[in-house]
Amino acid sequence: MGESAVDSRFIFERNLLALSTRNPGLCSRLTTAETTLGRYRFPEARSGEIIPALRDGSGTAHPLHSMVDPRREGERLVSTLKDEGFVVFLGLGGGFAVEAALERDDIFMVLVVEYDINGVAELFCSKEYVKILGDPRFLLMVDPPPEALGACVLELYQPALSGGLRVFPLRARTGRDAARFGSAAQAIQDSLEKISADYSVQAWFGSRWFSNILRNLKTAESQNLSVAPIRAAAICAAGPSLDDQLPLLASRLEGKDRPFVIAADTSLPCLLKEGMEPDAVVSIDCQHISCYHFMGTGARKIPLFLDLASPPLLAGFSDSPFFFSGGHPLALYVSRYWRPLPRLDTSGANVTYACLSLAESLGAEHIEIFGADFSYPGGKVYARGSYIYPFFERRQNRFSTFEGLLSAFLYRGPFLPPENPGAGRAYYETAAMRQYRKRLEEKAALMEAGVYPVPGGGAPVEIRQTGEKRRREPRAPKLFASGRARMSAGEFLSRYRAGLAALEIPRRGALLQDPAAEKRELLTTLLPQAAAFRRRRPELSAAEILREVKEYSLGEIDRVLLSPGLPRLQEAMSK
Repeated sequence: MGESAVDSRFIFERNLLALSTRNPGLCSRLTTAETTLGRYRFPEARSGEIIPALRDGSGTAHPLHSMVDPRREGERLVSTLKDEGFVVFLGLGGGFAVEAALERDDIFMVLVVEYDINGVAELFCSKEYVKILGDPRFLLMVDPPPEALGACVLELYQPALSGGLRVFPLRARTGRDAARFGSAAQAIQDSLEKISADYSVQAWFGSRWFSNILRNLKTAESQNLSVAPIRAAAICAAGPSLDDQLPLLASRLEGKDRPFVIAADTSLPCLLKEGMEPDAVVSIDCQHISCYHFMGTGARKIPLFLDLASPPLLAGFSDSPFFFSGGHPLALYVSRYWRPLPRLDTSGANVTYACLSLAESLGAEHIEIFGADFSYPGGKVYARGSYIYPFFERRQNRFSTFEGLLSAFLYRGPFLPPENPGAGRAYYETAAMRQYRKRLEEKAALMEAGVYPVPGGGAPVEIRQTGEKRRREPRAPKLFASGRARMSAGEFLSRYRAGLAALEIPRRGALLQDPAAEKRELLTTLLPQAAAFRRRRPELSAAEILREVKEYSLGEIDRVLLSPGLPRLQEAMSK
């Protein structure tokens, strides 16, 4: 074996050793990859750096970097970053721009996407990438399917900490594999659209979610409701079409196979007004305006399913409040370390989606959805009997009439052109409503149950349940119930407070890749609040935002521990 072959093997082994700590799966794949296929040639730049040059079908080699000074070229590229702390490189090449990015303290995460495992193995034989492979902010993905890449971006990109996201394609590399890198870019863009929608909500409600969860723990400690599995469900949203669909719902309730009726909180007064009492009500909004759905309804005997981040006052409207864990990281932390709460998928960001998730969790095989317009058909905003009509009646005066208030509510945001102009339906649809509808359609299409939206006058809900439905192993139906609390709510809060107080805020995003899982989870519970703080204080760095969020959170916990119904702070901290 020649000297150059020995050197290449030595370099390859050093790279694999550095990679194995944080990415053992990729390391294992590279050990079986071919390194002698000649995907690359490796000429030397004028500055002395080794440059990967990709060979085409005719054998011509195309350098991926400057043949004069590739390191300076990488530094210039990275210098164009402003507030983008999450950087995606399409193509690894010699890693010069990657190194330049990781040298900056304001870079939160660097993700590199590459294709052709054998080509990557050749690169690993050509030069040492040990410096970047050992950085906890670096991740290399090789041959990722678009859905896996999208899921990775959804998991790792935290706008509250890293600010913006920038994609840098290595043109000489991506141009030689345009189809796969194009699919990667589209997957990243699709994930960004989802993150943007979720982040905007976090920026407005992150602090409120946190405060509500803390104050709901005492009530959640004593909840003991459980729900048996069901076969059929009727979900009631509060779109204007519900007015015309109520007779059909009434006929379903009189039949032999009566469905389990799940009402979105907005639709509750509409149903009760017509003498129909649902079997369950679901609420996920963290705002206190949700109380208007329950005031004066006399619905105390109806089980109320609440996201743990719901306003604490809502639990008082039912004798049977039942808290579940939505997507908030603090709710997931509570469920992991205190009391296991049932998990409902609330990622659709609307209560009808949450109702569908509850029906799925209860094992329903046939689900009908009433009043799901996801638009304003004929300029109407909600079904009759919903909160908005008495709410505006009380607020109207000579200068702001009832009709004016409804009109202002209807036109508070821009409308989208209809997707199918020739359908003959007259309705107004916003970007948020369309997104809600699309998410519900995507979820329903993958469910085992048959989901059947009742046609109305709004945007048509089209569920194409094809062969892509989820396949599961047969399992016995289970009760929908909470697990046993491991300790009192006060003791849990005191332990959570102690963990936050001891948590050191890193200068960079490395703690999110910390091997201590609980440290990562503690930091993650603060991220929605960090989004809210960044909206108010955009000039702060990620570390400064996290420090402020940490201090605010400790203060909120102290206020809850000192409130009636929980042990006093001094007693709790002494346990």
